[in-house]
Amino acid sequence: MTRIMTLQQIKYAITIADTGSMNRSAEQLFVSQPSLTSAVKELEREIGIMIFRRTSKGVVPTNEGADFLIRARQLYQQYELLTDRYTAAGSFKRKFGVSTQHYSFAVKAFVETVKKYDTLNFEFAIRETKTLEVISDVGTLRSEIGVLYKSDYNRKLIGKLLNENDLEFFPLINCRAYVYLWKNHPLAKEASISLEQLRDYPRLSFEQGAQSSVFLAEEILSENDYPRTITANDRATQLNLMVGLNGYTLCSGIICEELNGSDFTAVPFREDESNHNVVMEIGYITKKHSRLSDIAEDYIANVKKYLESTEI
Repeated sequence: MTRIMTLQQIKYAITIADTGSMNRSAEQLFVSQPSLTSAVKELEREIGIMIFRRTSKGVVPTNEGADFLIRARQLYQQYELLTDRYTAAGSFKRKFGVSTQHYSFAVKAFVETVKKYDTLNFEFAIRETKTLEVISDVGTLRSEIGVLYKSDYNRKLIGKLLNENDLEFFPLINCRAYVYLWKNHPLAKEASISLEQLRDYPRLSFEQGAQSSVFLAEEILSENDYPRTITANDRATQLNLMVGLNGYTLCSGIICEELNGSDFTAVPFREDESNHNVVMEIGYITKKHSRLSDIAEDYIANVKKYLESTEI
């Protein structure tokens, strides 16, 4: 008799994909590693594909396995929602995740969203990360929402990546470039700042990994020539570099002082004949044709509320 895959097998596969390790997955699932391995092999036999490839660095999905896991996550999320609604006391916690480029307003909206819900009954995650990982996280349903920007310069590549991952982009706000720096920076009191004025100071950029490309950069005007550049991988480090080295970054000008502190300022970027200002179209991404959860709807509402209250 042909067996049908079980929700338990699906949960096992999702956990292995999230941890990248059979050992850690077995610990989280409270099963022995041989039992977990046997269950996954049985699932692979039933569906006729190899879901995972074992490597020296851990367990990674095959191409067919990655496609299966996307659909498996969608199915398991629906199961969790049904359990939450129709059982007296579901033993699991509902999950909500956001992956975002390094925007303090995205974190602020996340904070306001979490305040509305009981963290005993929900698992929340926010990931400030690389551009490709924002797209990958939402594409694989690791996060429900992603926040990033498009411009005339990167629009073609970002659009291609979104299509490849079956994602849709929803615009939130358009803004021009600002120079973000320490309030005691020699240029902080300027009405506007040109690239020529910044030549003697290090430009700060968020690291984009081995596949780094100016098209994936989080900083606007990344295609210009910068004689001094320092990369960092988190906002706190970048702020420290602004103070310690008089560094600067080019951004949207939407700054949350509550999270970043009041020791920094955003000054309008002044274009010239060689370096034109451009429009950043900041928005959020989701899976195409997906219905947002109530938590996701609240999060987007909080983002919009914050952006509407911000003067740039």
